[in-house]
Amino acid sequence: MKKLTSIIMIFALLLSFAACSNSTNNDEASTSAQQSGEQSFYTTEETTNENDSSEIVTQNTEPSETDLKSLVVYFSWSGNTKNVAQAIQTQTNSDIFEIVPEVPYSDDYNTVVDFAQEEQRENARPAIADSIENIDDYNVIYVGYPNWWGDMPMILYTFFENYDLSGKTIAPFCTSGGSGLSNTVNEIKELEPNATVTDGLHIGSSSASSPDNAVSNWLAELGL
Repeated sequence: MKKLTSIIMIFALLLSFAACSNSTNNDEASTSAQQSGEQSFYTTEETTNENDSSEIVTQNTEPSETDLKSLVVYFSWSGNTKNVAQAIQTQTNSDIFEIVPEVPYSDDYNTVVDFAQEEQRENARPAIADSIENIDDYNVIYVGYPNWWGDMPMILYTFFENYDLSGKTIAPFCTSGGSGLSNTVNEIKELEPNATVTDGLHIGSSSASSPDNAVSNWLAELGL
């Protein structure tokens, strides 16, 4: 009887040991599965972040719409056209070139008025003191001048005849006491038939000292 009891106790101990062993294995498997799941989650997050970063770099390195390189060219006697030219330069980040006569005009208003009319009658081409060496680098040319006797000063004709602006965009702007652009835009179209000539901007002499708003509105209309 004692021998039978001992056998039963030994058998019970063996069963208990087996149960503990299975429980330990199950816990380890569960822990391993949890760790595997966390690792997968963070790997997914890191991969997503890497992909996002790659997309941002790609977007930043993709070429945007080509920027147009522009130049403001102007002739100014009284300073009114110069003010407008500088406002355009500032708002467009353009380069700028002043048309300076090789032989300066008189500082006297009445003398200049008479002389300008004489130049028109003679169809004169006053010489320009300096030149633009890199005109081919520019896509857009803003051209400014005062309105003298219903026309551009004759030195502007010198400019247009000296430079071939074919394929470029010409944006004319003008100052005057009240005569507007007159026929100057059409004159420019005839002088540069292979260029695109935009609508012009006219600013009265009384407004030329503060042209920023007018310039801003004009540029917005042109879309340049």
